[in-house]
Amino acid sequence: MADAPLPTFADVEAAAARLRGLAHVTPVATSRTLDERLGARLFLKCENLQRGGAFKFRGAANALLQLDPGARERGVIAYSSGNHAQAIALAAKLLGSRATVVMPNDAPAAKRRATEGYGARVVPYDPATENREQIARAIAEREHPTLIPPYDHPHVIAGAGTAARELLQEVGPLDLLLVPCGGGGLLSGSALSARALAPKCRVVGVEPEAGDDANRSFRTRTLQTVHNPRTLADGARTPSLGKLTFPLVLQNVDDMATATDAQLVEAMRFAWERMKLVVEPTGVLGLAAAFAGTVPVTGLRVGVILSGGNVDLAEAGRLFAG
Repeated sequence: MADAPLPTFADVEAAAARLRGLAHVTPVATSRTLDERLGARLFLKCENLQRGGAFKFRGAANALLQLDPGARERGVIAYSSGNHAQAIALAAKLLGSRATVVMPNDAPAAKRRATEGYGARVVPYDPATENREQIARAIAEREHPTLIPPYDHPHVIAGAGTAARELLQEVGPLDLLLVPCGGGGLLSGSALSARALAPKCRVVGVEPEAGDDANRSFRTRTLQTVHNPRTLADGARTPSLGKLTFPLVLQNVDDMATATDAQLVEAMRFAWERMKLVVEPTGVLGLAAAFAGTVPVTGLRVGVILSGGNVDLAEAGRLFAG
């Protein structure tokens, strides 16, 4: 998609119309306890309750809906550690297509089970020695499915942006929007929505401290990379921002921040115990930054995208016990 034009808010609006009745309009959760603890008014957009358990369904379905009947018949291929995999598998099943997903062999077991449960063929690979993009391209050349990457695709970005669009339409203008960042698809789409619907809102992307390539890219304005970072936030182990998401982040995002694994577990614990929300480590990146004070929130109206809830329950138990 190197030559694809950058998506705009008009594309987000078109995606919202396309997804109506297919993607869930997810609830916005609030907590008096959370507000008192942070001295702010927080609105949590619960994409952990989206179809497939994450915001990724929005972009996957938006991309599949724009395939012609012949392309849909040939199927789609994707690469993903889990949430995009599940989203592509589910969207393909619902829209009468077939999905192949290249997944790392250390992907969370629950995410692989769900991907296969939705009917996708999973092709495992070793992330330490193999390149997922190369594997996917080789399969695409042999079998001719349409490649739908996890974030660097205009339809995926536009679909992802519909979550922030819904949040802002429901709660009104915000002072600050905190968005998890891996490859930047959700962050790019969210920033497009915020710029259009709440121009004074500061948009801050949050990524795991061990995988801070987007932070470094944002500050140096030169694309930086990271290789298979070791972090609990498996959904944000991306090597870099993309050819589309990098310029969108530079144009529309106000700042970047990071969260440690310990801060992710603390935010997860609050969401699970006090708000009864099952959220995965990647999903609480924004909330963790608010909790830790990495991004000041006192006195502000703050939107937080909880990006997903696909967590292995046994692993969550170990995290909380530890």
